[in-house]
Amino acid sequence: MAELTETLQTFPILFIALCGITGLLAGSFLNVVIHRLPKMLEQEWLVQHQEYSGKKTDYLSPYNLLVPPSSCPHCNHKIRPLENIPVISYLFLRGKCKHCGIPISTRYPAVEMLSGLLCTYAAWHFDVSLATLGAMIFIWMLLVLSCIDLNTQILPDEITLPLLWLGLLFNLFGTFIDLSSAVIGAITGYLILWGIYWLFRLISGKEGLGYGDFKFLAALGAWLGWQSIPMIILLASITGIISSIALITTARLGRNDPIPFGPFLALSGLIALFWGQTLTPAYMKLLLTP
Repeated sequence: MAELTETLQTFPILFIALCGITGLLAGSFLNVVIHRLPKMLEQEWLVQHQEYSGKKTDYLSPYNLLVPPSSCPHCNHKIRPLENIPVISYLFLRGKCKHCGIPISTRYPAVEMLSGLLCTYAAWHFDVSLATLGAMIFIWMLLVLSCIDLNTQILPDEITLPLLWLGLLFNLFGTFIDLSSAVIGAITGYLILWGIYWLFRLISGKEGLGYGDFKFLAALGAWLGWQSIPMIILLASITGIISSIALITTARLGRNDPIPFGPFLALSGLIALFWGQTLTPAYMKLLLTP
């Protein structure tokens, strides 16, 4: 293990390339999670509802991240290994199913490319270290949460809670921040959005945020510390407002239509991960200057 670490440190380009390829391959699995996890939860909720109401539970075919094998949602054509090579297969197939010719969502290559590029940058930014492994896991979970929230307006506990505990675990060794700052960050992140939620609800009678947003910001605080929370909220709010105005102006979103906040939290979390050590002190100094 020590020899491998020394080799990667000697040839950093090799390490960066390996992380980039790993990111691409992981991106293919992330697409499976993005597509299947909401359906798995829906199936679980259906079974629980039937049991609670005393109805006979209907038999449901096994459906998880591994079963059944990946297939075209339109014609059920089984995806072969050569049709599942990240990005390359999409380009080779010209963005269409080989069997029925129905267009494949651009989300698939987009997630794969984002995963590959962000992991490549993480390897360059953090070098051969535990921080690179942590950053890659952080990136993958943020991509999954963002896409699921965009599609369903749900931030599932099955991702947000492990993300929170992993942040505390990595920072147990001081990987990104000291442990006390991570714990306070988790508490602060949750309570701030919880307070905003109830204040908005008391004033307007409406729900402006979901409970998943509280847990997501708590997880970001666990990874990046309480010092990053004000900057993350500010950046997420600004990008969210700008995006909402742009979507309403172009008639892609109604004035009363909800807009998921998760992707903006994720983007702000990535900015804080890579550049927080520079931006957070400057922001805090500006904030505390009388």
